Amino acid sequence: MLLYQDLITGDELLSDSFPYKEIENGMLWEVEGKWVVQGAVDVDIGANPSAEGADEDEGVDDQVQKVVDIVDTFRLQEQPSFDKKQFLTFMKRYIKLLTPNLEEEKQELFKKNIEGATKYLLSKIKDLQFFVGESMHDDGSLVFAYYKDGAADPTFLYLAHGLKEIKC
Repeated sequence: MLLYQDLITGDELLSDSFPYKEIENGMLWEVEGKWVVQGAVDVDIGANPSAEGADEDEGVDDQVQKVVDIVDTFRLQEQPSFDKKQFLTFMKRYIKLLTPNLEEEKQELFKKNIEGATKYLLSKIKDLQFFVGESMHDDGSLVFAYYKDGAADPTFLYLAHGLKEIKC
C-alpha cells in the first residue's frame, strides 16, 4: 500500500486505494470521492425480540452519518473558502515553502507548470471547498473539492508536487 503525505507537514492526505488522474501537466491529481454511510449496523442474529418481551425499537442507538470517504479516511479538516486574492496569497507562500523541499529536477518542472495549475484552480474558486490535513498546519498543502456538473459525489484535487509517497 502507498500513502501520500504532505511534504511539508507529514499529514496523510491520500493513498493508492483512491486512484488518481493527472491533470494540468501532472501538477494536479484528480480523485473521485464518494458519499458513504457510517453507523447503523443492522445485525440480525435470528432472535425474536417481541417473543422475548422487547419492544420493536429497543436495541442499539446507532447514529447514522453520511461522510465523504476521503475526508473521513484521512481526517481532513474543512477550512473557510478563499476569495481570489486570499488564494493567490496562499499559493505564493506555499510555492515559496515547497520549492526548497523538492529535488532539483522537480523544482524546474514545478516552477514551469505551477502557474497553469493555479489558473485552473482559480477558474473554479467559487465552487471549491478547502481542506487541510489532520494537523491543521498553516503551511501545509490544501486539498480542494468540488462537484462536477451534475455529480452527486465530490471530486478532489491535490497539488501533486506537495505529496511524498510512502510505502507501507
